[in-house]
Amino acid sequence: MPILELKPTHKIIKDYYQEINQLPLTSQSFSKAEFIKQHQLDKFYTVLEHAAATIDDYGDKQTFLNTVYERFFQGFAVKIADTHGIVYTPQPLVEFMVKSVEEILQREFGKSLASEEVHIIDPFVGTGNFIVRILREIRQLDVTQLKNKYQQELHCNEVMLLPYYIACMNIEHAFYELTGEYQPIEGICLVDTFELIEDRQMEMFVLENTQRVQQQKEAPIFVIIGNPPYNVGQQNENDNNKNRKYPKLDQMVSETYAANSKATNKNALSDVYVKAFKWATWRLERRNEGIIAFVSNNSFLENIAFDGMRSYLEKEFSKIYVLDLGGNVRKNPKLSGTTHNVFGIQVGVSITMLVKKAKS
Repeated sequence: MPILELKPTHKIIKDYYQEINQLPLTSQSFSKAEFIKQHQLDKFYTVLEHAAATIDDYGDKQTFLNTVYERFFQGFAVKIADTHGIVYTPQPLVEFMVKSVEEILQREFGKSLASEEVHIIDPFVGTGNFIVRILREIRQLDVTQLKNKYQQELHCNEVMLLPYYIACMNIEHAFYELTGEYQPIEGICLVDTFELIEDRQMEMFVLENTQRVQQQKEAPIFVIIGNPPYNVGQQNENDNNKNRKYPKLDQMVSETYAANSKATNKNALSDVYVKAFKWATWRLERRNEGIIAFVSNNSFLENIAFDGMRSYLEKEFSKIYVLDLGGNVRKNPKLSGTTHNVFGIQVGVSITMLVKKAKS
């Protein structure tokens, strides 16, 4: 079955997205049921749900959802896809990262993903891949903890409406499959993760979302895992599509990564994935221990502009694990196309695990 054969819905999806994107956030329905009804998305979601229902394998189902929404944004919302770096994570990488975090938790902290008080966040949740996989891992580790983790200790953020609602449905459906019980996911927030440092986005949303954001800010996060967007600027400089500015976060990058650098050109430190590492480091400071697991652009591994970042991370964390997946098509003329890169993109990729242990 050609599971991506959704051409009849493409025009409908584009029209809906344009309509939704023009409305102020304060007018949006916070309930996804109200949202779907309000924007007449029933047929669109029905097509996807029916197609996904025919796929029995968990990994294939996640790949299907990822591909649909990645192609949707890259085909119909090019500027948004460019600015936010929308490339969803392949399932083997998600699997490897979740298993690796579990191994590090056990080895370094004597804990697991199922342990009480191990709060977990995916700050760039997309369609919910990492949270869904973590739910499955927790069920295998300790099924008695699954409900509590789902209700209290799993957190995630998404800044765009469409992926936000898809993530809700994806995560809730996974919980239903694992428990036979439907419960809404309370730990997801419609918020720009980087704005949590800036403290300037809170009042834009409905009260329920604002309360969720506040609860998340107060949570003692132990594990940060995900795929941060990475795009230093944009594909076309004439698009007027620059990445957003975050004064406080940018200042933090400047005072740490940039201040410790010997490079003369530090423009690369403006990349969004660099901000993600800085935000995650800041987020663990309150607890003073934990794990950051990101799959990201690998330019920080050797590029001279990142010498200050490398130095800072080395001082800040007890252990650092890096799996360099290569795939930089731009720097290696022997590589061409997208087959040499795990994401099918042009820049190199790496998986980084940062371990922070409280000093005795």
